[in-house]
Amino acid sequence: MMTDQPPPPLEVTPMLAEVSLVPHMLNGDAMQQMILIQVNPGETFTIRTEDGQICCIAGPAHVPMVSPNGTMPPIFVPPGYMSQVVEENGMRKVVVLPHAAEFHPSMTLPPPPVPPYLPPHPAMLHHHIYPGEIPPHFIPPLPPPQVYSEPDVACHGAPMAPRDERAAKMQEQLRRRVKDRQLSAGVASSVRISHSPPLPPATAATTLHNGHSKGPTAPSAGSPGPCKHKPSVRPRASPPSDPEKPDAEAEMRMLELLSSVRKPTVCSVAPRSAILSWQQPSLPLKNGDAPPPHTPLPFCYELSLSRSGGEGNFTPVYLGKDTSFTVQDLRPATDYHVRVCVSCSSVQGSPSEVTSFSTESAAPDAPSPPWLTLRTKNSLSLQWKAPSDNGSKITGYLLEYDEGKQSAFKEVYCGHAKQYKVIRLTPSTKYAFRIAAKNSIGMSAFSELLTCSTAGCAPAPPAPPRLAGAGVSWLALEWSAPCGPASDGAYTYTLEMEEEGSGYGFKPKHNGEELSCTVKSLRKSSSYRFRVLAANAEGRSQPSAAVDFSTCPDRPSAPATPTLKGKALPHSLHVSWDAPKDDGGAEITQYVLEMCQSQTGSQWEAVYSGPLREHVCDRLEPGTLYKMRVHCQSKGGQSQASDSLSAQTAPVPPGPCQGLHVAGKAKPREIPLVWEPPTQDGGAPVSQYAVEMGESADGPRCPLYQGAETDCTATDLLPGHSYHFWVKAANQAGWGPFSEVYEAFTAPGPPEQCGPPELTVKTANSVLASWEVPACSGAEVSEFRLEWGAAEGSMTLMYCGPSPSYEVRGLVPATAYYCRVQAVNVAGAGLFGDVAMVTTSPSVPAAVRLVEEVAEETLPDTLPGPASSCLALRWEEPCCHGAEIIGYNIDFGEQVPLSVGRTNYYVLENLQPDSTYRVRVQAVNSVGPGAFSPVLKAKTRPLPPDPPALECAVPGPQSLKLKWGEGLSRPQLSGATQYCLHMQASADRLVCIYSGPCHTFKVQRLSEATLYHFSIQAHNEAGVGPLSPLYSFSTTRSPPPQLKAPRVELLDWNRYEVTWEPLQPMRGDPILYTLQLLRGREVEQLYKGSSPSYTWQGTSAGGDWRVRVSAGRQCQDGTELWGQHSPSVTLPAPDPTLGPAQGEPGAAQANGAHPRKGGALTDEQFALLLLLGFATVAILFAVVIQYFVIK
Repeated sequence: MMTDQPPPPLEVTPMLAEVSLVPHMLNGDAMQQMILIQVNPGETFTIRTEDGQICCIAGPAHVPMVSPNGTMPPIFVPPGYMSQVVEENGMRKVVVLPHAAEFHPSMTLPPPPVPPYLPPHPAMLHHHIYPGEIPPHFIPPLPPPQVYSEPDVACHGAPMAPRDERAAKMQEQLRRRVKDRQLSAGVASSVRISHSPPLPPATAATTLHNGHSKGPTAPSAGSPGPCKHKPSVRPRASPPSDPEKPDAEAEMRMLELLSSVRKPTVCSVAPRSAILSWQQPSLPLKNGDAPPPHTPLPFCYELSLSRSGGEGNFTPVYLGKDTSFTVQDLRPATDYHVRVCVSCSSVQGSPSEVTSFSTESAAPDAPSPPWLTLRTKNSLSLQWKAPSDNGSKITGYLLEYDEGKQSAFKEVYCGHAKQYKVIRLTPSTKYAFRIAAKNSIGMSAFSELLTCSTAGCAPAPPAPPRLAGAGVSWLALEWSAPCGPASDGAYTYTLEMEEEGSGYGFKPKHNGEELSCTVKSLRKSSSYRFRVLAANAEGRSQPSAAVDFSTCPDRPSAPATPTLKGKALPHSLHVSWDAPKDDGGAEITQYVLEMCQSQTGSQWEAVYSGPLREHVCDRLEPGTLYKMRVHCQSKGGQSQASDSLSAQTAPVPPGPCQGLHVAGKAKPREIPLVWEPPTQDGGAPVSQYAVEMGESADGPRCPLYQGAETDCTATDLLPGHSYHFWVKAANQAGWGPFSEVYEAFTAPGPPEQCGPPELTVKTANSVLASWEVPACSGAEVSEFRLEWGAAEGSMTLMYCGPSPSYEVRGLVPATAYYCRVQAVNVAGAGLFGDVAMVTTSPSVPAAVRLVEEVAEETLPDTLPGPASSCLALRWEEPCCHGAEIIGYNIDFGEQVPLSVGRTNYYVLENLQPDSTYRVRVQAVNSVGPGAFSPVLKAKTRPLPPDPPALECAVPGPQSLKLKWGEGLSRPQLSGATQYCLHMQASADRLVCIYSGPCHTFKVQRLSEATLYHFSIQAHNEAGVGPLSPLYSFSTTRSPPPQLKAPRVELLDWNRYEVTWEPLQPMRGDPILYTLQLLRGREVEQLYKGSSPSYTWQGTSAGGDWRVRVSAGRQCQDGTELWGQHSPSVTLPAPDPTLGPAQGEPGAAQANGAHPRKGGALTDEQFALLLLLGFATVAILFAVVIQYFVIK
């Protein structure tokens, strides 16, 4: 067997190294040596010649290889090959043999006879063989094994004496033994050979079928004629021993068995599939042969398929152990040929005979889309090609089109022709066409769409172009397509321009299908005239009206740097600047002055915009450094900014301090205060602070603190009182203003407990909760917290805010809710008030969201009427909104909707078969009816065949054989009735396990003691019938396996411990054990339970006492299923030295057993007693007959 990659080079073996090459050859050159390579039958010798070509030589043949320098070339050993050096008539040869065809000293060498001088092969002259140079893809595929007749085998070295098949098989086994030993000795091969497995001798006497011989044939053309047997040369391996002959006979017998397989049988043929089956091979027994053992053999079957006849190439389509297979993806109305080949382990038999069959005809394939041959304003000429007819002649074609409305397709032609002219069409309109073919089997699928348009007329003048954008040297224009009917081809537009004052008239500037264009390289601030023309395949339109557009002016240059006029003030700066040197061709319309703070690095902000060239910047921060710059604008755009001017304002006293508040928590007699420095320091740093305090905002004040810190503490205060505080800051410019008054309280407390809120039901979904403000305890209530919930113990925060009322929305109607309120101030949160309860009012139910038709596989077992006159509907129950839903209204086209009870499933009866209904559902409660659901379009089914009755014929632990009736109650249409058997895979899913015309089916690979649900469905040409009700069948239970013999151990004089091997629970059922004591033919139960051991104490065991154990399966329904008893074990004899003491109580009692009242009979005694009884009865009968009959 050749591998895909070249074998690694090996060293020259000792056997080849000591072989001297032939010292003569071509042209008398003593330096040229020749090695003769032998190619055996069924093998292919692959080499590369000097010109780089690949040459393949099929055996049997001798190939001479010439060495030009007299040295041995490198040796390569392909996997699966070995080499031998033999000498014949003074010539030494290198023989390359595969593993499956070695030679033995007791066999003659297989090369055919050659003349005294064999001229070298042209491909081998002066060429070294390096198999590693041959790429794997140049290695040709292995040819089929050649079959040789008996004369050919004899000429190739097969011994003539042992002509029977057993001797030939034994010799093949001996070759395999020699190969294994020589591979272990390191013998290598020097030639790369593609090897086909050798054909066994048993196939030489068979006739030729599908490339294999079967019957006596003449010798092949490549086989040599009769030749003399030459003495064989003993290779360096010892011959095998005689005990290997039985193995050779067994392997030969297996090959005969595998080659006796019969041809496959075609069970069923469809247009695109076929069911094939075959039988297990069997070999008739010969005289004197023993019958084969009944052990099943691991047969493996290979099914091959061919479309080119029995002699063509076969492609494997199946490889497995089953004896049937369904071939898919076949072509209709096509001849196929199949054969099967059997293999077992490493032995493969010959292929069977070929079975031919033809698939049935089918509907044609989908045609190719039609193509357009001619079009006018009112007609389109179409042509199409005929598709594959799939075995039935095409009888016509169906052409449809969408009438140019892009809606449903309509038939426009039906006939035998393959071309058609569609007339009375609208000009400049797009149409879509599709074609389908039909034959006697049916209609094919439609082809892909062909979209084409009818011819039109020249376009109308388009609208004038519009200005999309303008620049200094360009104008962007856009326009619209002309009005009128659309054309199949795209419009081509031409944009023409006329420059004002040039005198050259309109010149084209753009030509294309675009609806926009940008004209460049224009002069700034200049006027131009434009117009546009449209053209298509039918002609060119008139130009549009001319319009005038002008380019924009250029932007001016930057103004001069601003300067400061006068003295800088604390809050203002007076700035002026000069006009730019270049205005860009347009008058300056305005100047923009921008300012930013240089210390903070803020962004530039515009502080002035106008035509003047000076401005007073006010509202500035004192003592702050500012930067200013200016730029100008005109019709041409905005100029660059000028260089910036830096100026600083004069400082002022600081501003008011910020953030005066209590630091931490106020105590009953002191309030710690802290504040933030003023945001405006007036341009100088703050040096100190002053704090004043008063009991009221308008009353007298007293100094509290003066210093550089930003915190202080007011002491000696009254608890529960309010105090007012002010703070101010000072810098080098003086004291700043006081801050805003800050009121602080000493030791405030949390507010009092709130009362229960007052709840008012406004709507079914909202409730208004209001409450009273409690006492503040020195601090006003800042917020209220409302907790709300459907249960008193699981309320969550619903509202948090200062309002004493809140409307809760989004509630569920007719539901009880609980709530409570808590007040919060700066001191903390008070206690929650009492809980209040309210119940919302009910409302009408919501609209039904989903209405659907129940699928066929989920329909109930029985319908109130025929399936063709019923519609099974199902919907989801909507929200009841507080009032329980009492029913539903179903509107399906009748004058009055149908009212049903509270259910989400209903079957509409007495409907017309094969009709469409518009169905909608409405929920109703005690408040009133809700909204209707969306409309559902449902169609009743036609009248289908009824399903047959299903029954279980033969149940088993792992299989169920099902059977159903022969016919239906309704008359059948033409054609056989097919059945589809379903098995329930889950609660809402059925799986089809059989489909066909048979009336029985065996379901295998099931679980024991399991209930399975089945449903059957019948269908014929009229349609698919409904599913039958679910049939439930259960498999039987399997008993536990037989236990091994228990183990008995003598613990004391009369105390025994019996143990046995436990079993695992079977499918959740526990395992019970029973232990029995056998005393002759008397059986006594000692133990029954789940423990795998038992300790028994009783009287001393006799010589015939035995114990045995059995396992039982305790089913969930309470029944017990017991297995076979284990082999019995004899109780060991007690030790006399361990006997009980005299008078010891309980010496003869057992744990769960009772002492025997008398001795039991042994088996021999019982048999003797039975024999004496029969003899006595016979004597009495003889006496009676003698006395009453004879005398």
